Amino acid sequence: MNRRALLAAMPAAALLPAAAGAQAWPDQPVRAIVPFAPGSATDTVARVVAEGMRPALGQPVVVENRAGANGLIGAEAVARAAPDGNTVLIGTNSTNAAANALFRRVPFDMENGFIPVSTIATVPLLVAVKADSPYRTLADLIAAAKARPEGITFASASSSQRVATESLAAMAGIKMLHVPYRSSPLAVQDVLSGRVDLFIADQAVILPQAQAGALRILAVTSGQRSGAVPEIPTVREAGSLPDYEVIAWFALFVPAATPADRVAKLNTAVVTSLGTAEVRQRLGTFGMDIRPSTPAEAVAFVRAETVKWTNAIRQAGIEPE
Repeated sequence: MNRRALLAAMPAAALLPAAAGAQAWPDQPVRAIVPFAPGSATDTVARVVAEGMRPALGQPVVVENRAGANGLIGAEAVARAAPDGNTVLIGTNSTNAAANALFRRVPFDMENGFIPVSTIATVPLLVAVKADSPYRTLADLIAAAKARPEGITFASASSSQRVATESLAAMAGIKMLHVPYRSSPLAVQDVLSGRVDLFIADQAVILPQAQAGALRILAVTSGQRSGAVPEIPTVREAGSLPDYEVIAWFALFVPAATPADRVAKLNTAVVTSLGTAEVRQRLGTFGMDIRPSTPAEAVAFVRAETVKWTNAIRQAGIEPE
């Protein structure tokens, strides 16, 4: 059979260039694992950003919550997923920068088990107490903690929340009693009921309750005041702690060995989503600083943050669990 006859006999699909097959991806919904509970800040970010990714991908991004173990359960699920781009992680400083310093056994390779696709946003945390708490300022709370070592209780449902509080305590020279929670909404409930005194958490978690008059915000953890609550002082100001600063962040990750072309397409989808006015407005409501990036920039950011969080954990005197 001559070449012309052979080509005529072949199925049309066989004649398509290899790139055409790659361009067809994704051919199914992309699964975005959130390693924290519904209602958490990470969940809020994931659902807002996922909506904006659909046009660039041509498929929906379906958010799935896999909470537990300070985010390690959900992160492990992504690290062990097929590296095909169909499963992504909405990771944070808790799962992808602080885990190795906080836990003796991390069930995945934090540094080599993922490819950072893009950073998403950074956000300060809010220091909050019940609205009718006797601690009307951060200085009041610090003074009470000095008078009664471990007499003040604090909640945490993620590594960033715990590190933020332990760092404050270490710098202020106080000791408070740690009460761990499975999720931020559960921690908020116990602050509201008076079972725990203090909760330092993301603005997406604290702001709605503060705006409803149920929580009182004492300070923000960033070096500068937050645009979302400009009337609230920083911990540096309110606690006279000039070296204090804690910023939480969110980023998109895929399992290691995910093909570069799929990483690039996911990056385009994230950057496109973060560029829309609706997404920027919704995340800005919670005081988030939008931070799209290239994959290379995301790699450098995560590496630097890993060093920063490791140092903060050690300086706060937190022993690995």
